[in-house]
Order: sequence, then C-alpha cells, then structure tokens
Amino acid sequence: MDDSRSPATFTIAAPQLFDGTALRGPALVTVSGGRVENVSFTAKPPREAIVLPPDAILAPGFIDVQVNGGGGVLLNDEPTEAGVRRIVEAHRKAGTTGCLPTLITDRADVMQRLAAIASGASQIPGVLGFHLEGPAINRLRKGIHLESEIRLPDARDLAAMKSFGNCGRSLVTLAPECVPPSLMDALLATGLRISAGHSDATAMQLKQAADRGVSGVTHLFNAMSQLTARAPGVVGATLDDERLFAGIICDGYHVDPASLRIALRCKGRDRLMLVTDAMPLVGTDQRHFLLQGRKITLEEDRLTGPDGTLAGAHLTMIEAVRNAVAMLGVGLADALMMASRTPATFLGLASELGSIAPGYRADFVAFNGRFDVIETWVADRSMQLV
Repeated sequence: MDDSRSPATFTIAAPQLFDGTALRGPALVTVSGGRVENVSFTAKPPREAIVLPPDAILAPGFIDVQVNGGGGVLLNDEPTEAGVRRIVEAHRKAGTTGCLPTLITDRADVMQRLAAIASGASQIPGVLGFHLEGPAINRLRKGIHLESEIRLPDARDLAAMKSFGNCGRSLVTLAPECVPPSLMDALLATGLRISAGHSDATAMQLKQAADRGVSGVTHLFNAMSQLTARAPGVVGATLDDERLFAGIICDGYHVDPASLRIALRCKGRDRLMLVTDAMPLVGTDQRHFLLQGRKITLEEDRLTGPDGTLAGAHLTMIEAVRNAVAMLGVGLADALMMASRTPATFLGLASELGSIAPGYRADFVAFNGRFDVIETWVADRSMQLV
C-alpha cells in the first residue's frame, strides 16, 4: 500500500467512469489543485497518465455517515485525533473517502473529550464531520446502546453537542418523541443535521419533527417503530415522506432483502443511502471486542452482544455497494449513487462531492469487477492498494 501525494496536476485514464449519475467511458479525468479540471471521453491519455486496469471503474469516493470504528479502534474508547485517523484509514482501504466518525450513547465526559478535539480532527483528510448517535434516544428502542447513559441532554451535554455545529457537516441522531422541540431547534440553529433514530415515534411525531427540520432517519427498519396497518410508525412515515433521507445497512443481517427492495422503491436512489454502522473489527482479523464492558462477538460477519442483540455491523462501503447490487437487484450505477452522491446531498455537499465533474473535489475510488478497491484519492492524495 502506498499513501503519497500526487503531482499538483495529473490525469487518470479510466476504462469506465461513474460520474455521479451514470456509467460512461472510457474517460480521462484531469485533476489540478485537488479538484477536477476536466473530464474527456475522446482524447488519448497523455504518456504520464495514471492508467487503471482494463476492468476498473473510477467513481466518486464513498461517503459513510455512520461509522463507529475500524482498524481496531472504537471512537467511544479513543475519542482522540489518533483514534479518528485510525478509523478513517481503515475505511479508506475499502473506498470510503469521506465519513462521519460516530459516537454512540456514552457518559457526558466521553462526548466532551470528542468535542475538545473535534475541530482539529475535522481537518483530517476524509473526515467530513461527526455523528453523535445519542444520548437522547428512546429506551424502548435502545438496541445495543447502554440504557444507563440514555438521557435528555443537560446544559453541559447541550453545549458539547452544539460545538459540533462548527465541525464540518455533523449529525445528531435522537428520538424526536423524547426531546422538547426547542432542543431540536437549538441544535439545528448551530448548523447540525438531525436524524431520527432509536425512536418509538408515531408517524405524526416524525412528520412534526421533519416539519421542524429533521432531515434523516438512522439505519432504517432497525431500532424504531415499525409499519403496521393503523400505526405507520417511523418506518412507514419515512417511506411516505419524500423529504427524509434514510440510511440503510445492506449486510444481509440487519434488513431482509425484500425490505431493502421496498425501501428503494419508496425512497429512490436519491433518498436512500448506504451506511456501514461499522465497528472496530473492520480492517482487522480480530473476532471480538468490548463495547462499554460487554463482549461483542463476530460470527459469519454478524456482530452480536451477549444477549444476541445486533451490535453494529462488520461491513465496509465497497461491500455495501456489492451487496446492494446483489440484494436490491439494482444496477451498479444506482448502488454507487447511494454510496456517494446521495449522502453528499444529505450533508449539503452535492456541489463538492458525489460527482466527477469540473470543479468537484478529487475524491475518487477505483475498483475492479470483483469489487476489490485498487486505489483511492482524497483531493490530491493517493492511496494505492493493488
């Protein structure tokens, strides 16, 4: 593996190019100063071009808005710049060029430790912001979150949460039925995005939250009120509301393929986005780790706690793309859009990321027909893997 700075201006010759909406090619992509300068489908590659293998596809780098850990690091255990770097590096090897390192419900001091380094850590290449998943979630839908730490944020919590509004495009997951509307207003006013998650909200409660500015739903179908005949719950309201983006874990364990396909038909590729919900074992050969004192075990790519509760996912974005093609029955272009352009749009970065076109940041992933990542670029820094 080589992680090095590319020349200030360079050209990539790609047999196929996903430009953010469609597969095209062959193509030449010229980068200058960390941004796309030109995309050509007719010119011959210059002699110094980076020539990708014949079966390679060049696509916008993947964007993961929910990544708890990787490379042996859980953000809750290492809320430091070094910990963030380890997580980002582990996922970049699987094509993720932008992510939101995610802190799940924990003690107030853990969130404060992350808040203290977040401004600096948000400048690490590949970090687009942070995701606070909790602590204001519903105990009835806690999943693996530690019940003793679920709480309505006090003044100190709220101050720490607000500080993330200045750290890239950060996100808070909360249960809208468990917080006063004024708290959502206060978070949104700082520039934070809010997703509903770990929630037992009614459809009306979620609609009211969306009216206030809640724009996303965290890991659709998991840890939330379900769709029934007379109570649509969070799931039904999400499928019905065109305003809401929804993250979904496409690993074959969290959501049945039939439910995945239903979600896609309802939300479309421009509102359904792939997420990993990855835990620290990604990028390692380890089979277990401790989550807030509880042993989490990996068996056949499935992570569970002592009582069998799913505990995040053992998943990378390139695997999620591959699974989306297989389980949702979609073409590769749709899967790639859900891994790049859709999350970029959700984060308000659609004019910067998620497409390969002049003026866009040069965040790319190159992979082959077996879904092996060959190389990634974040601006003008290349990581060659094959």
